[in-house]
Amino acid sequence: MNKELMDALNVLEKEKNISKDTLLGAIEQSLIQACKNHFGKADNVHVMINPDTCDFSVYAEREVKEFVEDPALEISLADAQNINANAELGDVIKVQIQSKEFGRIATQNAKNVILQKIREEERKVLYDQYYGMEKEVVTGIVQRIMGKNVSVNLGKADAILSEKEQVRGEEFQPTERIKVYILEVKDTPKGPRIEVSRTHPGLVKRLFESEVAEVKDGTVEIKSIAREAGSRTKIAVWSNDPDVDPVGACVGMNGARVNSVVEELRGEKIDIINWDENPAILIENALSPAKVIAVMADPDEKTALVVVPDYQLSLAIGKEGQNARLAARLTGFKIDIKSETQARESGDLYDYDEEEELDAEASEETEPAAETEAEETETVLEESSETSEEETTEE
Repeated sequence: MNKELMDALNVLEKEKNISKDTLLGAIEQSLIQACKNHFGKADNVHVMINPDTCDFSVYAEREVKEFVEDPALEISLADAQNINANAELGDVIKVQIQSKEFGRIATQNAKNVILQKIREEERKVLYDQYYGMEKEVVTGIVQRIMGKNVSVNLGKADAILSEKEQVRGEEFQPTERIKVYILEVKDTPKGPRIEVSRTHPGLVKRLFESEVAEVKDGTVEIKSIAREAGSRTKIAVWSNDPDVDPVGACVGMNGARVNSVVEELRGEKIDIINWDENPAILIENALSPAKVIAVMADPDEKTALVVVPDYQLSLAIGKEGQNARLAARLTGFKIDIKSETQARESGDLYDYDEEEELDAEASEETEPAAETEAEETETVLEESSETSEEETTEE
């Protein structure tokens, strides 16, 4: 048993997470490469490794010839019979190769082959590990500030937090722990290139999943998210269980759950609303905290006209149009907001009020007419009854 080799493979397997079979394959390739460097060719070289004991042997298949022209491929009859007494001309003999006989250059090349394979496998393992973490939130440690970019250590690999994925106004210090959303993992010759974000809406979703058990187990679904990083986020939630209030579950007792997310986002405001299949109700909820008088939504054109009280117009639109903009992103509708006065002047509310008035007037006119007609009918019936009685008397 080759105990030293086995111990070395076990350590590499544990520390680098590289399988022993892969390492044994690298050793096999390195021995073949060493034979090629030593003999000039290795087409007839074979390596046998016992995975249980890590014992290995290297041999070359050589043809028995009377006159040897190429020692790497051929062997004389006399030499062949020293190995196998029954050898004859034309036979193929397995000749044991002692790896200790390899020169310094061949040994160095074999070592480089093993190291190269270990590096490749290590990069592959890291890539597979972090590729499986795409669209997830991880905790990293700020390593250094590189111009406008930030290098974040995720444990076994470093990630890049670029300027466009940083929240405006956020500042980081080395060794600071932050949560980041893994955007993309690319495989490169130098190892996996990991891009992370602090502005992606997925960061908010994953934070709620970690804080709210109902979201994590699927009882409450986050249907839509609209975010302006560092300022405000709106999320629409829906409950698959009628006994569970989706908004209440996300807010938590005394706001504990949502406050944990807000704290991680460094004070970013979060509005949580109820999702509804009815676009008009959804849009009304999305414009919260503003009150809404009427919503006229066109699902085909994805447009909506919203009427709000005059004193609520600025609240509905929000600072620099933020509330309306987030509501439009959240619902997917192009929203036009008008005050009650503006809507009446443009006729958007006048038409509905006029129609109601006309219906009321028509109803009032119809009732007297019906009463008159009923009275006339009653009079005719009475006259007809009196005439019948007189005819009967005369008879």
